[in-house]
Amino acid sequence: HCDTMDGPTVADGKMALTSGDITPALKWIMPDAEAELNAVFNHVLEVRSKSESSRELADRYFLETLVRLHRAGEGAPYTGVKPAGTELEPAVKLADESLESRSVDALIAEVTAEVAEGIRSRFEKVSAAKAHKDHNVEAGRSFVAAYVTYMHYVENIAAAAAIESAHTGPASAHRH
Repeated sequence: HCDTMDGPTVADGKMALTSGDITPALKWIMPDAEAELNAVFNHVLEVRSKSESSRELADRYFLETLVRLHRAGEGAPYTGVKPAGTELEPAVKLADESLESRSVDALIAEVTAEVAEGIRSRFEKVSAAKAHKDHNVEAGRSFVAAYVTYMHYVENIAAAAAIESAHTGPASAHRH
């Protein structure tokens, strides 16, 4: 959600533009991207005072650059800045809400329930297929497909639980 117009990255970018101080935006990028963002910011500050349309265009350019550099720092592709009101995944919304409410309980309950249901449904499919896996090749292939789906789901959950943010340490992937 950091790539939406009402996400936290853009909010801090707007704060920087309003105050004329880039500091709030810098936390969203890696140190090696600071020079690029500073250059864009300084140019934007010059251009945005020319006219209302110049300000809108310059601000948009700065915010897009900020989001692009943030995504690059995560190892994620830049696909543009999504409009305000973009629907977020429920877990992402709950994660932000947990920070506001200072309680993680609702997020844990939601994610735990989703993971448990995902494991159960895949387990049931692979268990049912296992009972018939040796009856014929088609049944065997159905078992293998269910087995691979089940195992990959569990592996991905385990890997996600071990992932650390690119901003805090080693990571094999970072998802938003």
